[in-house]
Amino acid sequence: MAEAPPITEIETYGVERIPDADRTARPLDLFRVAFGGANTFATCVLGSFPILFGLSFWQGLAATLLGLLVGALLLAPLSVFGPTNGTNNAVSSSAHLGVHGRVVGSFLSLLTAIAFFSISVWSSGDALVGGASRLAGLPENDLTYAIAYGIFAALVLTVCVFGFRFMLFINKIAVAAASALFTLGVIAFAGDFDPSYPGTFASMSDPMFWPSFIGATLIVLSNPVSFGAFLGDWSRYIPASTPRKHVITAAFLSQIATILPFFFGLSTASIIATKAAPYLDPAAPNYVGGLLAIAPTWYFLPVCLLALIGGMSTGTTSLYGTGLDFASVFPRFSRVKATVFIGTLSIAFIFIGRFAANLTTSISTFATLIITCTAPWMVIMILGYVTRRGWYDPDALQVFNRRQSGGRYWFTHGWNWRGMSAWLASALTAVMFTNIPGQFVGPFGDLAGGVDISLPLGLTLAALLYLGLLFVFPEPRAVYGPAGPRLVRAAETPVPPIVDAGKVLAEA
Repeated sequence: MAEAPPITEIETYGVERIPDADRTARPLDLFRVAFGGANTFATCVLGSFPILFGLSFWQGLAATLLGLLVGALLLAPLSVFGPTNGTNNAVSSSAHLGVHGRVVGSFLSLLTAIAFFSISVWSSGDALVGGASRLAGLPENDLTYAIAYGIFAALVLTVCVFGFRFMLFINKIAVAAASALFTLGVIAFAGDFDPSYPGTFASMSDPMFWPSFIGATLIVLSNPVSFGAFLGDWSRYIPASTPRKHVITAAFLSQIATILPFFFGLSTASIIATKAAPYLDPAAPNYVGGLLAIAPTWYFLPVCLLALIGGMSTGTTSLYGTGLDFASVFPRFSRVKATVFIGTLSIAFIFIGRFAANLTTSISTFATLIITCTAPWMVIMILGYVTRRGWYDPDALQVFNRRQSGGRYWFTHGWNWRGMSAWLASALTAVMFTNIPGQFVGPFGDLAGGVDISLPLGLTLAALLYLGLLFVFPEPRAVYGPAGPRLVRAAETPVPPIVDAGKVLAEA
């Protein structure tokens, strides 16, 4: 294996296929980045939602474990596209949505990055200011919060500009440091923790129990699913010869390991609900403030360290991927320029959303709705990989990025209406059946007795529609490679040659 370049060397690769000689990452590196990006305060905030929704500790733990397991199972297969194609997942989706349809993945990754980057900066900034206030008397006002947010944003943007190697270095530190600090938190709160915390439901027969349980599960599940569009950004540096099961296992375990911050958030939220209940007011929840209110004085410094480490880790994994992908949608932007541009827009959103529009209480709803639309896209990608037997034409995947036309994945003017139709129909249906208690209810959200069935409905519909359309309207045999299709049929449809866009215009 080739020697990895220095971490301070600015990454020059965008979404073009990474040469084999430069693929020096391992599945363990994928684990570190994916786990490090979720082993943060932002995940603790999501972990507090089962208590916020009124569940008991044990009910909340069950919802958390269910959400993590389902989310990890759904996410893990998305890790194989990076080693297979040497590019990110949005570009790989060209094979199933068309070379133009791949912008769906780019758009979803952009929205996901902004949402989770915002959650990360807000939660980490609030924790840093709150901890510093109690340690050193720092005033808690808009100016200090703005400075904290600005520091986080600038640090994150700097890491993302340097690129993958620097981000991997940060996450190596973050995994160990944040895990140690969370473990220290077990000691800090052990005396106040009571696993018999009852919640607000007298029994599971309460009409609001199952809507709350499913809603909490979906919010937990949103965390692993949020990485779906980004896994290829990190796994593309893993050699193509690496056994796929090793890559999938690393991605799966990276999300199962986040039980640590989720359990921390769930446990401390149950203490807050007992000792500082106003901080969990559903109308204006403030988990970070509640955590600081119940924390012993000696844990304020670890809280500040967690805020700094976590903000860096989550922010970089979110912003790096969408900057990379933006460069592929607008090839005139280099990866660095695209990262700076998207980073600047995201930072503006963070400040406007926090100080002008007061979006901090609704961003979790926004994130959940994005995930509702992303999950069907992930199903189409996974089933596409299965039907193609894992075979792809890396050169044809780059047609859009090179401003060319034609190739195996051109389909109909660059759009594969089969995959696009399946995604659009399932995503819209899922949104209409969404029911997040107290936050968002779709037009048909109450049809299942208040239970949110959006995700299982969206996943099932995407699978049935996509496979059905592939069977009824077969794709060209050329997209399946030498072994032919699996589960579906193929058509003897000619594939147009790859030509430069300028040549097409000249001939016209």
